[in-house]
Amino acid sequence: MIEIKTSEISKGEFNRGVFATRDISKGELIHEAPVIPYPNEEHPFIEQTLLSDYVFEYGVNHTAILLGYGSLFNHSYQPNATYDISFDKHTVDFYAYTDIKAGDEIFINYNGDVDCEDPLWFLEDEQDEKKPDNR
Repeated sequence: MIEIKTSEISKGEFNRGVFATRDISKGELIHEAPVIPYPNEEHPFIEQTLLSDYVFEYGVNHTAILLGYGSLFNHSYQPNATYDISFDKHTVDFYAYTDIKAGDEIFINYNGDVDCEDPLWFLEDEQDEKKPDNR
């Protein structure tokens, strides 16, 4: 149903994305990504690594590393997929938010809610660097 291919929109080191290998209907389960949760107080250690770009909030007190293809979905403010956390199964479950055609890249909104247009945390850092020095 899904595969990893080179993404046209990814600016990351690996330029990967998740793509549909067949048509996927709105509401269909795309992927169940098992998680490795860790307490938020351990996150400063993860922030010193590349993994910090791939983790998800996992409840109030934890962050999680997603296995499978979970951390490889790219962001869009007009996503065609969404995700829910299943604490019972210890997974993050990805669902089609719209019908997705075979060959299309599958996008999620990194803010969690499909209609949330808040600036992304990693873009805020770039915007701060572009601001003129006010000295």
